[in-house]
Amino acid sequence: MQVCRKCMAVSVALFCVFSAMAQGDTDEPTRMKPALLVIDIQNAFLPYMADADKKLALEMINAAIYMFREADLPIIHVYHTDEKWGPQPGTPEYEFPEEILVDSADSKISKNYPSAFKKTDLEKTLREKGVNTVFLCGLSATGCVLATYHTAQDLDFDVFMIKNALLSPNTLHTDVIEDICDAIGYSVLQTMLNNIIK
Repeated sequence: MQVCRKCMAVSVALFCVFSAMAQGDTDEPTRMKPALLVIDIQNAFLPYMADADKKLALEMINAAIYMFREADLPIIHVYHTDEKWGPQPGTPEYEFPEEILVDSADSKISKNYPSAFKKTDLEKTLREKGVNTVFLCGLSATGCVLATYHTAQDLDFDVFMIKNALLSPNTLHTDVIEDICDAIGYSVLQTMLNNIIK
């Protein structure tokens, strides 16, 4: 049963890739133009996430960052802050942990709401880069990542969560979100990125 579910997930993901490259109403094919959103992996929030998932999630986030960087695709780091509750920009709590592959060339968005799109320049940044597909990783799977996922859908982006690159305070809750949002694994992500026509 588990193998069948994985095969189905791979088939759906590949269908999405090749559908995106199919001919539309014009002679120009619609191509997948992806970006990676790394959401709220901040020192202030990591201690509240399920310990059992942290090591693998951080490794998978770095693997995704590496793949996007190798493919010369946009990477956007999203940071959460609040005037009253913080964490405040410029403090160690606001930053991503040192093990996350942050580059000064990556775009950065600071937000005050669960969705990374609400009252930020994220949509504008993505449109300017020609992005039509977003891949999400980070935390919390049950909060900010999920809110961003649904807003991206509402804004007509194709959107995928990356399996094992998500965190929440409860491992079982993370598993449910990955299941209902049909999160894709490492090998599927790699296949999708390898089949981009530039």
